[in-house]
Order: sequence, then structure tokens, then C-alpha cells
Amino acid sequence: MKTSKIVERLGIRPGPLFGLAVQAGERLRQEGLDAHEHLARALDAHAPLLSEADAVPEAVRPLLERLRAHAEAQRATEAQRALETPRTEPLPYADFGADLVDSAARAQMTNALRLPIAAAGALMPDAHVGYGLPIGGVLATDNAVVPYAVGVDIACRMMLTVYPVDERHLDRHRQDLSRALVQETAFGAGAGGLKRSHAVLDDERFGSTGLLRRLKDKAAHQLGSSGGGNHFVEWGLVEAVGDVADDAGAPALAKGQTYLALLSHSGSRGVGFAIANHYTDVAMKARAGLPQELKHLAWLSLDEEDGAAYWEAMHLAGDFASACHHVIHKHVAKAAGLKPILSVENHHNFAWKEVHGGRDVLVHRKGATPAGAGVRGIIPGSMAAPGFVVEGLGHAASLDSASHGAGRQMGRKQAARTIAKKEMEAALDAAGVTLLGGGRDEAPQAYKPISEVMAAQTDLVRVLARFRPKIVRMADDDAAY
Repeated sequence: MKTSKIVERLGIRPGPLFGLAVQAGERLRQEGLDAHEHLARALDAHAPLLSEADAVPEAVRPLLERLRAHAEAQRATEAQRALETPRTEPLPYADFGADLVDSAARAQMTNALRLPIAAAGALMPDAHVGYGLPIGGVLATDNAVVPYAVGVDIACRMMLTVYPVDERHLDRHRQDLSRALVQETAFGAGAGGLKRSHAVLDDERFGSTGLLRRLKDKAAHQLGSSGGGNHFVEWGLVEAVGDVADDAGAPALAKGQTYLALLSHSGSRGVGFAIANHYTDVAMKARAGLPQELKHLAWLSLDEEDGAAYWEAMHLAGDFASACHHVIHKHVAKAAGLKPILSVENHHNFAWKEVHGGRDVLVHRKGATPAGAGVRGIIPGSMAAPGFVVEGLGHAASLDSASHGAGRQMGRKQAARTIAKKEMEAALDAAGVTLLGGGRDEAPQAYKPISEVMAAQTDLVRVLARFRPKIVRMADDDAAY
């Protein structure tokens, strides 16, 4: 575009200033400078002349300031774009997957470490392909949050409650325990309608934005329910590897003893799904220049209004997900006539403000369990494989993280297409598991061997107790929310 056209678009009419800017701009254009930079430099070069009152009539001064502001804005925009340009070479990251993780998941992790906001990363042994960041990927960033690095099921989490009865109680009351699961839970896409109550529904953050106001009714409808896909509520048996205390330090589980336990896995339901998709769209528009392979890793700075709004909404979704689990455990235990002696819970789709290597960062754990020193968490297997109550060892290279489960070795569609019903039933029978709902997309054969995943992270966590599923409640479909 000709310099004269740029000047015209700025609203400057023909006159002394117009001619001066065009003349200087044309001369500088020949030097290959950006068109707006021409004008900025022209103003700088003639500043003494233009600053004299007799050289710049009062009527021209607003136009001069407009030209200067426009040039400065252009330079600021170009500087920001330079900061948002992906790295040509990715940052290195710690890989705990050995031969358990495929090349596609590693490629996604490598791409994430090309982001200019990336500070560090780690890949867990259960990792597999996701959207943007692989599931099982951990990404630390500088003051920026990546909605798809948190995931569409914000604050998907685990909760385990242990009761002071043993395997004999399970054997005697198997039918009653099954009935409690069926009557006190709701599963599937859009499921809800249990009419539960919890203080989270009165949280003032539900009124902070139009999006959250619209989601409050959905939250009320879905409170205490679970999604589809790999979400579950199940009775099982917990065996303590050593003595385990409760949160107050009082003895709870004795070494070698077995206890009945309730384990749940689900997230923030339609609330988190809507938040994730809304702010991912916002981030992708804000970072529209990202290449195709990075577009799902678009970010929002916490200094931006949208970034701060997402951060608040993410935490509300986290509190809602926690409330769902507590409501489920409360009502199922009440129906079964049981009172707890120990509870353990953790998010595994979330972002946290942490310090690593002396640096303030935001750590995204998408399908990864927090495993800072002494931090307790739960790593499940499959519906026929054991899960584990663990304590983090605070491994720096893992960014204080561990796997969030066994991890899939085949997608849901492939599992439903290739795993025969009789194969799935044989695996459940061998493990002594009763399945209420569930489909072949969640068959045990669809998951990596949990023993191999745990063996790959002995530096990340130590096992406190083992959990064996016995009565598993899941959705019949493969929709997650």
C-alpha cells in the first residue's frame, strides 16, 4: 500500500504535514521499512520542526498525535507477535513413558514445548493422544493458561472413601451395595436430576460472568452425577501396604488389613465442558497466528481479562467437581449404612500456580496426578485391574507429577469394534467384578497394564494401599459429558 494511502486512512488531509509524511515515507520505503514504521521514523526525523508552534498549526496537532499513536500501536502489536512466535526448537522434557507411550503422544508433547510461553514439561507413563496436549502430559508455562492443556473435563478427579468393614461385609451385602450404586448415582451424557444440594451452588462466582450465570442451572441439575466414557463409581477392597494415618495424623488403616472402599472418577460435567470450549475459542481467536499443529494450544495470559476470567471459572469448575464427588459418596454411603474412616482425593485435569526451579510457573496436568512430596493421590487401573493410593515423592523432573491411571492403549471406537463381549466378560469374571452398565469401549483390554505403568514411576510416588474393584457402575454409552 502506498504511503499516501496509509496517511489518508489515518484521516490526515492534504497539507504540510501530509506532504512531509508522504515524502519521508516514500524515501524510507525504498530502504525496505514497514509502512507504518516509515511514518513513525518520519515524525521522529522532523520532530524539531513539527514541535514548533508556527510550523504545526493548532488544527493539525490532533492529526499529528493520531499518527504518532497509530505508529506506536503498530510497533507494540508487532513486538507482541514476535513474543508469540513458536520456538523453532522445543524445550527438552522428562519422559517417563519408556516404551509405553506412542510416537503421536510424544509429538504432541514436543509441539507443546515449542510454545513461547512454555517453561518446562514432562510426559507420564500412561500418556496417549489428546487434543493439543497429550493426556498424561504436564506443561509449565510463564503466566499463561492453556485451556486445552487443562482439558475439556476441567477438574476431572478421583475420590476414595474407606469404611471400617472388610471383605466379609462385601460378600454378605453385595446386592445392597449394588442397589445403592444404582439408586444414588446417575451416569451418561447430560445425566442429572438427582436433586442434590451443596453449598457450591451458592458460590458468588456463578454470577461473575454471563457464561457462569447461564451454567448455574446446569450445575444444579448435574450436581452429584457422573458422565460417560471412563467415569465410574465402584465398590472395592483396599489393602494397606503399611500403616496409613488420616489427614489429622490419627491411625486409619493398619498394615496388611483389608477394608471396603468406594472409589469415584468424574469431573465438572457440562459446566467444565462449556467453560473449556468457550475459553478455548477465545484463546484461539486471540492467538490466530499459531500454526495448525499448535492451534489447540492457544493460551491466555493471566494479565488479560479473558485469562483471569478463565482462571476463576476453572477454579469454580474444580470446586463443583469436588462437590459432585462428596455428594456421591455421602448419598451412596448413607444408602449402604456406612461411615468413613479415611478419604483421599485429587484433581488430574487442572492448572496450579507453583514454583519449580526457583521460577513461578503455571503447571497444567492434563491426565496427571499431583505428586509433590507427601501429597496423596489415587491412580486407578481399569474395571478389572487394581488401583493405588499413593504418596508423591516430589520428583523435580516430573514437575511433581505422576500418571492419572493406566492410560489407554486403544481408542474407544477401536475397543468397541475389536474387543469381543465374551473377552470382556472373561476378564471381569477372573477379577470377581460385577459390572453395572459399561461397554466394550471401557473393557480392561483397552488399557495399558497398570503394573508396567506403576513400575515406570517408582521415582515419582510410593504406594500406600492397593484397591481392587468389585462392583463397578458406569454409563452404557461412550459420551463423556
